[in-house]
Amino acid sequence: MTATEIPGTDLGLPNPNLNEFWLRPMSQIEPDLARLRADSPVTFLPEAQVPEGVPLPQGPGAWVVTRHADILHVSKNPHLFSSASGITLLDSPPEFNEFFSSMIAMDDPRHARLRRIVSAGFTPRMLKRLEDSVQTVASEIVDTVCERGEVDFVVDVAAALPLKIVCELMGVPESQYRYVFDRTNVILGATDPEYVPDQTDILTAILTAGGDLATLMHEVAESKRGGDGTDLTSQLMNADLEDDRLTGADLASFFILLVVAGNETTRNAIAWGLKFLTDHPDQRAVWTADFEQVSQTAVEEIVRLASPVTYMRRTALADTELGGQAIAAGDKVAMFYLAANRDEAVFDRPYDFDVRRDPNPHVGFGGPGPHFCLGAHLARREITVMFRELFQRLPDIRATGEPHPLSSSFIHGVKHLQAEFTPTAPSR
Repeated sequence: MTATEIPGTDLGLPNPNLNEFWLRPMSQIEPDLARLRADSPVTFLPEAQVPEGVPLPQGPGAWVVTRHADILHVSKNPHLFSSASGITLLDSPPEFNEFFSSMIAMDDPRHARLRRIVSAGFTPRMLKRLEDSVQTVASEIVDTVCERGEVDFVVDVAAALPLKIVCELMGVPESQYRYVFDRTNVILGATDPEYVPDQTDILTAILTAGGDLATLMHEVAESKRGGDGTDLTSQLMNADLEDDRLTGADLASFFILLVVAGNETTRNAIAWGLKFLTDHPDQRAVWTADFEQVSQTAVEEIVRLASPVTYMRRTALADTELGGQAIAAGDKVAMFYLAANRDEAVFDRPYDFDVRRDPNPHVGFGGPGPHFCLGAHLARREITVMFRELFQRLPDIRATGEPHPLSSSFIHGVKHLQAEFTPTAPSR
């Protein structure tokens, strides 16, 4: 499929606002993004058509932002570029945005208050327990698959780690893990027929999945009330000061944010990581030869190239200018992180996978500013530990096919990735 064949493009420009753009091979996507950065770094392009039967207004389009410097400017100026109207291009009601996106679909002071309360729950003791848990869970995952010789790497490995960690963090029973996994797939994969077969009823599917997760979180929260548990839900439910407690609605939407953002983005980074390492055996050899020394830069490079969140929307609060382009109040601005993470003005050899790349000022966890990813430290830990476990116990694991891409312009997702390795015995 060429750029001009993608429906909705304007003036012959490739249109990353559309899901179809991202269903192509990266060998086609990257030249199109390079063309936008060079010729039209801030350009207005149409949005996808709202599916028939979905009771939401059809948006006119958004300013597609592809250069690193322009994304930094938007990220650092929340007084000009608001998150409160939503973080995706869909024009959903504010209540819908907050329910599914929690604090990342808010502006200060509400955003600052929620972030402060949640951040206070990540005590040194909590972080240490989480780090220990990541190692335990990673080992258990490899134990589960090591005798098979082949796996769906996304479903069996990459998705399993962050899902278990987030659920443990929030005190969700293990019996509910699959339930949570299925519903997060619907929320972020609603435009993908694999997750929502009836594409005429997308909004109902999303609302039902979100309602299921909210109900589960309410039940978990009530079970923690008045207790002395060490999980984050217990701490947030039993805070000493009234101002340091989340309402039931806040807690439910925060849980949805964690299981969606924390699970989906980390699992996609790990999945893309195996693909990169398979395609670049020389870089794999560099990392495995000195794992601890190279891990920090290797993980950052995986996040840079994977860019698990493809874009994030802001809305202009006033007439302004971006990259020499006039932006009107009320206009949508889509910061395409994946495009910026390949900006030739910032990254030397931007298409190369270099596990020793330094410096690496990527925006894979969002740009600098109030909305920088709260879970970045945990995500880095999960990626590091998972690959350490794989290198030590399944040293010849490799992807055997191409990633099956998620039909989404918002998440650079991988639904399935076949992998094979020499079978080994469980550690326990």
